[in-house]
Amino acid sequence: MRLLAVVLLIALAGCAPAQRETVTVFAAASLTGSFEEIADAFEAENPNVDVVFSFGGSSGLATQIDQGAPADVFASASPALLEGEFFATNVLEIAVADGADVTGLEDFADPDKLIALCAVEVPCGAAADTLFTELGITPSVDTYEQDVKAVLTKVELGEVDAGLVYASDVIASGVHGIPVDSAPVSYPIAALTERGEAFVAFVLSPTGQQILRTAGFGAP
Repeated sequence: MRLLAVVLLIALAGCAPAQRETVTVFAAASLTGSFEEIADAFEAENPNVDVVFSFGGSSGLATQIDQGAPADVFASASPALLEGEFFATNVLEIAVADGADVTGLEDFADPDKLIALCAVEVPCGAAADTLFTELGITPSVDTYEQDVKAVLTKVELGEVDAGLVYASDVIASGVHGIPVDSAPVSYPIAALTERGEAFVAFVLSPTGQQILRTAGFGAP
């Protein structure tokens, strides 16, 4: 009986499922849709790994990490916030609400238009501020938001006439977009722990890069 019990214990141990691992990824809000798709593909190849996200403005995420928030990977929309490997680029684009009479950046200076921009502290806001300065346009802003998804939501709901977001956000949302001539924004990524290295490698892989290209991001 004792021998049989030992054999059963060994057999049960051999059938025990592998321990699951969680990889926590802090990522810029503009990466939401594409990174969720990348995570699905990554988890399909790594069935014992769960990817958990925290999306938001890059500057706020960087502050959280500096204050000790547990993150295995950080993907930022600004090189100023992270020394990592570049994996994508993006450009600004005007998102226009249904029925709004907005045709270009000059309309952002019209006080009769309702305008949303990212706060200048976050990358999309800093890029917008640089662009308006270069063009000599002073925008009449009704609301500053903490990340690009919040700006896009205002446009989608018709709460504002237009907002300045990224080209990838326009593609993901389906709102009317107007391209603008802006300098590309580069996205760096870095593994903050050994556990995050495999996810970073997957983002940089042909599969991850193809998902990003389809989502509207440019090559790094």
